[in-house]
Amino acid sequence: MKNNRFKLILIAVVTLVSLWSIWPTWRDHALTQQLKSFHSPEDSLKFAIDHRTEIEQAKDKSLKLGLDLKGGMHLVMEVDILDLIQQKAWNKDATFNHVMQIVKNESASSNANVVDLVAAGFKKENIKLSRYFYDMRDSDQDIVNKLNGEAKDALVRAKEIIRNRIDQYGVAEPVIQTQGSQRLVIELSGVTDEARVRRLLMGTAKLEFKLVKDPETLLRAIQRISATPLVAPASAAPAVPSDSSMAATPVAAAPQAAGTGVKKLSDVIGMMPNGLVFTPAYARDQVTAVLNRPDVQALLPQDTQLLLAAKPDQTSKGEKYYPIYLLQKTPELTGGVITEAKATFSAQDNQPEVLMSMNDEGTSKWARITGANIGKQIAIVLDGAVYSAPVVQSRIPSGNSVINGIGSLDEAKDLEIILKAGALPAPVRILEERTVGPSLGADYIRAGMFSLTWSFAAVAIFMIFYYNKAGIAADLALVLNILVIISVLAGFSAALTLPGIAGIVLTMGMAVDANVLIYERVREELADGKSLRMAIDAGYNRAFSSILDSHVTTLAAAFLLYVYGVGPIQGFAVTLMIGTAASLFTAIVVTRVLFNLLLDSKFMNEKSFG
Repeated sequence: MKNNRFKLILIAVVTLVSLWSIWPTWRDHALTQQLKSFHSPEDSLKFAIDHRTEIEQAKDKSLKLGLDLKGGMHLVMEVDILDLIQQKAWNKDATFNHVMQIVKNESASSNANVVDLVAAGFKKENIKLSRYFYDMRDSDQDIVNKLNGEAKDALVRAKEIIRNRIDQYGVAEPVIQTQGSQRLVIELSGVTDEARVRRLLMGTAKLEFKLVKDPETLLRAIQRISATPLVAPASAAPAVPSDSSMAATPVAAAPQAAGTGVKKLSDVIGMMPNGLVFTPAYARDQVTAVLNRPDVQALLPQDTQLLLAAKPDQTSKGEKYYPIYLLQKTPELTGGVITEAKATFSAQDNQPEVLMSMNDEGTSKWARITGANIGKQIAIVLDGAVYSAPVVQSRIPSGNSVINGIGSLDEAKDLEIILKAGALPAPVRILEERTVGPSLGADYIRAGMFSLTWSFAAVAIFMIFYYNKAGIAADLALVLNILVIISVLAGFSAALTLPGIAGIVLTMGMAVDANVLIYERVREELADGKSLRMAIDAGYNRAFSSILDSHVTTLAAAFLLYVYGVGPIQGFAVTLMIGTAASLFTAIVVTRVLFNLLLDSKFMNEKSFG
């Protein structure tokens, strides 16, 4: 009797905790329906304001829905380890560039470790890795180990930086997992602006402050490269802006009419009377590709590069063009010194901008740099594009700076997030992207709930039909089983997914399967002439080992699915593990207590098991 009392208390505690954990989900649903019931937006807004705390708390603690049920984005991203390796190299020369190009081609069609490909590439050329990496005294194996460590660390840092960006963006319960040595699997539920999220995730946030060369040096550089042939001729290109203030010089003449054949760089580069070099908006990508070519960079003055502005300017006739800057290649300062960033509007023209603050080291360097370059331009370069190039008016001792030339406040906020979260250690690219719309997610919820309801109904009816009163006990245990699964998911902020619903349906079958084993044993004992109480005791004792074995093996399989699976597979594994543990508890403990209570109340007899 004491043992029975303890089990009753345990069942009561489990039931109450489960109901307490599910209550916020029910409350969130009720508040949402109440908000929808108002006929006027004013009433709905007033209710939301009056019950703001309650609504937020209920939503925060309610059962989360996965990507497939709520809608959102699924992405597989790859960290460019080859770019990271190139960043770590020093003393780069033509041979280095040649080998890295071969490795790049090989890695595009191979799943082999990038560091191993790099090592093999230099070995073919009989070149020691220490010629370009780390210390000259290091062996090739030492360098391979160090580069592998850098690659592993880059993936971990990329994961954390992307997580920080997503958290600041405001996505609830993002799923970010590593896959292999280079890939990240990301699931963002509830996302509606896919393009903005894509930009946010892929921005490397490589911020640099670079000196701008004087107009005379820029003109000479343009003269050197003006005859460079383009990769492909522009077809049906629109005319270069024909505003009178933008008349092109003979050195950098641009086509003056649509349809003019474009064969060399001078055909798509012009110059204003004030010395500003530009390219029309239609040729931006083409010019950028040409300026990044090694043969073009070799023609430029040492330690310089040509970069385009991040945003186009516009003539009085509405024609867009991108200014081109000649910058010192070695940055004066990098974004690693940035400690704070804030999106706001400028006081003068009310345009979006980002204010930045620096740490002590950055403040000291920035004061020295601005003090030594008064009257000169310093370009603020982010991810290879010039956002602004202000003229230094005086020494700046405070370590504050501004990024302007930003198109919208949303873009400024995204830039703020990227700068706060830090720069990615290497570029990332999207290998796979899937988007699930909210309407499709709602359809999945209806289909999932429909399958869950019918599965439960079918199992419950079968148990009552086949096992009579004993089937009622199994059905009550099944209700508690489902309650425990949902409460654990809600309590630990795990997301319910469509595969998770499949796991619940499978668990229902497993739960009654344990009861079937017990009931059949009880039937056998009753057939041998034992009393009902003795038959129940014997049935539970003899079926226990079989039930325990089946549940332990299922738990082990579900655990392996969770460890090695990704995304939907893990959602299935989580619910299966919770459901299996709950099934063991309800089959062995709950139904046994119910039978004891029913026996004491004389409700059951020998025919109660069908």
